[in-house]
Amino acid sequence: MVLVELNSEEALVTFLQANNVAVVTFSATWCGPCKASKPDLEQLANEYSNNSEKQVKFGIIYENVLGNNIQNYNVRAFPTYVLMVNKSEFGRIEGVNFAGLRDLIGKAPFVGVSEGQKIGGTGSENLSPEEARALRLKRLGGSAAEKKSPDEGGGKEKESDGSNDVPMKDAPIKDVPMEDATPAESGTPVEAANEETIKTLTESLGFPLIRAQKGLRNGNGTVEGAVEWIMQHQDDADIDEPESLTASSYKCNDCGKNLSNMANLELHANKTGHSDFEESTAVVKALTPEEKAKKIEEIKELLRSKREEREEVEKVENVDREKQRRSMGKEMIKTKEEMEVSKRKREVMKRKKEKQDFKKERERIRAEIAKDKAERMANKGLLTSKLGVDGYKPDGIQYDKDNEEGAIDTTQTKKARAGASAAKIDEYIKKISSYRAGGDGGKCLKVLLAYVRNVVEKSDEKFKTINMENKAFKSKIKPFVGAKQILLAVGFDPNKEGTALKLREDVDVELLASAKTKLEAAYAAY
Repeated sequence: MVLVELNSEEALVTFLQANNVAVVTFSATWCGPCKASKPDLEQLANEYSNNSEKQVKFGIIYENVLGNNIQNYNVRAFPTYVLMVNKSEFGRIEGVNFAGLRDLIGKAPFVGVSEGQKIGGTGSENLSPEEARALRLKRLGGSAAEKKSPDEGGGKEKESDGSNDVPMKDAPIKDVPMEDATPAESGTPVEAANEETIKTLTESLGFPLIRAQKGLRNGNGTVEGAVEWIMQHQDDADIDEPESLTASSYKCNDCGKNLSNMANLELHANKTGHSDFEESTAVVKALTPEEKAKKIEEIKELLRSKREEREEVEKVENVDREKQRRSMGKEMIKTKEEMEVSKRKREVMKRKKEKQDFKKERERIRAEIAKDKAERMANKGLLTSKLGVDGYKPDGIQYDKDNEEGAIDTTQTKKARAGASAAKIDEYIKKISSYRAGGDGGKCLKVLLAYVRNVVEKSDEKFKTINMENKAFKSKIKPFVGAKQILLAVGFDPNKEGTALKLREDVDVELLASAKTKLEAAYAAY
């Protein structure tokens, strides 16, 4: 996996030690923009992992993994992308901004990088005040206007080491400033910042409005600080001159909330969905250490309560899922049982239909036999009807009939012998195979195959004579048209008495072998 998920702070340290150039993403499981941008982050990680010139490893760690230790990394918004070069922070991007991250990676040195600041540090140890201020403004996205702080020693710029930044461990329920709000500075009036304090300075203490505003701005936002500043600067020539207005914060027009910096603005927008903001001259009062600690405890308590609520919801959902799973299992078992019952019913109906069909066929055959007997009696033992194309019909069966003197009538035998031909063996086999009822055709083919196979494969004289008086011949050969013709065609002749068939001496051995092969194939196909 190209995007490495870090499951502990120790894994984060190991990851940074193992890779000279790496991007660490600080994310949160509840953060909507983090979830939406994760596929693009994975794609970016895959792109740079395969880059031969600038290979960068990407890792991601969630705020619930770090817990309270996340404040050690100076994370003020989610997601935050920190570029580490030689185990030192080179720069960071707050909020979803992959174009900015690409630019940051493009500026990073990949060879001969010197040690820089630690991750989460301010990086101002080896920088001039101007450079440190420019770096802070860059990290804040240049959102706030440049601010100046008057100093009795010559107006040096005031730096902040970020030590009082409020950590972001989980989703805040209320907007909390993520860094110390700077005290009111010169050039930034505090008009409408604290109406009650202004009222005290003007009405109770009698200071002019502009002087009260300047004192409040430069006196750390308190009445005592304002009075002290006014006493020190009351002799200044421009003490009562108005100053140009400069934006020092942002205001949400949807809910009226003041936000100290761009990071808080992005956090507020992601959490509430508000999009209408404007610059404001109001100064957000800095939180004291006690207020910060209290605010953090409130946030932790709210997060604990939300986790408990989420756990309770998950328990209910788990119970519902288990009920649904059991219900589906019961439905599947019930459906399977119904299918088994339906299958058994179909099998019973099939067997019942087969019995009914067999009974009908038997009754039909009996009726055909009775009709044939009546026809034979009317035509001196001869039949005029033929075998039907729809299967076995008894009216196709030919029987010899004893004459009045008791001699055997061989008229049918003579006709069969005269018409028997080796060329018609296939036709005879086809006729026999058409007898399907009761498997009679197959039984006839089996007996014929036994007669022919014995002659071909065995040399005993007993196999060269077929007794036409035995039960097998009368029941399985004699009744079927074409059966006796096959025996006559392959070389069997009836004796004078008409009681047996005897193999001729000049029989064609090849014809017998061919007939055997054809009978085997027909019997197998039947």
